[in-house]
Amino acid sequence: MWRKTSACLALLALFCGEARATTTTSSMSVQMTITASCTITSAATLNFGSSGVIAANVDQTSTLQVQCTNTTPYNIGLNAGTGSGATVATRKMTNGASTINYTLYSDSGRTTVWGNTVGTDTVSATGNGSAQSFTVYGRVPSQTTPAPAVYTDTVTVTVTY
Repeated sequence: MWRKTSACLALLALFCGEARATTTTSSMSVQMTITASCTITSAATLNFGSSGVIAANVDQTSTLQVQCTNTTPYNIGLNAGTGSGATVATRKMTNGASTINYTLYSDSGRTTVWGNTVGTDTVSATGNGSAQSFTVYGRVPSQTTPAPAVYTDTVTVTVTY
């Protein structure tokens, strides 16, 4: 029996010796595709405040922020608003049938009307991957003053890229 046990132990030592780990390696690809994209991150209210008789220009500003992927060219357009008969040159804040005329400009001198026709009256820029700020310059010109009330309009901001 001793001989059989010794023989079994010898076989176990031969085949079961020290365990050895083996390894293999490979590689995997990692990728992400960035597509040209833009978002309007903010469009602050343009508030002309309170006034009595509109005997002189009332000027105010607002800010738009647009974020586009780096190197993406884009244009920002502002439509005529919701006032009946409004154009980009003469927008209309309304309260019922009463209106207050105003205009939006892309320059501080208020000489360049900001509209929504790409290549004509929009503001163009190139994205840098971060939010970029643009000032909207508004003006209510001297005009016949309507009845006391709150007058409003909604202008749609469009980014074309």
